[in-house]
Amino acid sequence: MSDKDIPNKLLVIIGGPTAVGKTSLTISLALHFGSEIVSADSRQVYKELNIGVGKPSREQLDSIPHHLIGHTTMSNHYSAGLYTKDALAVLDTLFQKHNIVFLTGGTGLYIKAITEGFDQMPEVPENVNEYWTQIWKEKGINELLIILEEKDPEYFKTIDRANPMRLIRAVSFIMHTGLPFSSFHTGQSSQRTFKVLQIALELPRDELYTRINQRVLSMIADGWMEEAIALYPLRHLKALQTVGYKELFDVIDGKLTLEEAIPLIQQSTRRYAKRQMTWYRNQGTWSYVHPAEFDTIVKMIDDTL
Repeated sequence: MSDKDIPNKLLVIIGGPTAVGKTSLTISLALHFGSEIVSADSRQVYKELNIGVGKPSREQLDSIPHHLIGHTTMSNHYSAGLYTKDALAVLDTLFQKHNIVFLTGGTGLYIKAITEGFDQMPEVPENVNEYWTQIWKEKGINELLIILEEKDPEYFKTIDRANPMRLIRAVSFIMHTGLPFSSFHTGQSSQRTFKVLQIALELPRDELYTRINQRVLSMIADGWMEEAIALYPLRHLKALQTVGYKELFDVIDGKLTLEEAIPLIQQSTRRYAKRQMTWYRNQGTWSYVHPAEFDTIVKMIDDTL
């Protein structure tokens, strides 16, 4: 299907690192164009996670229709493959009534799955995942990194090295199948029935890091510690093996004070943002725009459509 054969439908993807302002800007754009928003966030998809994953406020959610936020529960298995199926179904429905739809979130794998397709991979038995999860708990993340660098150096270069669940998944797959995990990331694009415009929001690094530090403080003030206490019995679930919750669980366990945990969370979040920015530079075709340049983005959308 050539570009001239694609229906006059446009998916606008608003990307960028955490705390850059994706949510508020995308809401403003969706209101301007009379459209709706689909989330591309692998943590906001869960009903139980709120403050710690930067889920839009109730006021923001009420201001414009959002999709795939609070979509499932942490007790259910949810993957990039399932997300792709769900998101494409939502987009198919939305494009029946809108020429423009917005997708935003911080999970690069979800964005790539929508724009390029998702490789169907062999299933790995749960006991294999459990084995490598135990290795991680006993020997730490470096043990997984050593294996991944040896067995699949290509994927080692791009993986989020602070995300143990993703590392466990990759190592489990490699050791079970004997195949590189990267061999199933072929880069062969699936045909979509809509055009795509990829816009990445960008701030000077010092400004972004200041916003990250302040955002962590605001989340603590909004009750993140209380949310972590309520989720503590579920801390073994994969969805909670993520920045912030891990440090707050250490506070509950008496390994850290809250005063010690806050700068660690800020540091981990800054590192996560840096990895996100690296991902954007290496994936897709992004136009970089300051989040304050609303009129510029509107013109880009109009010109594309």
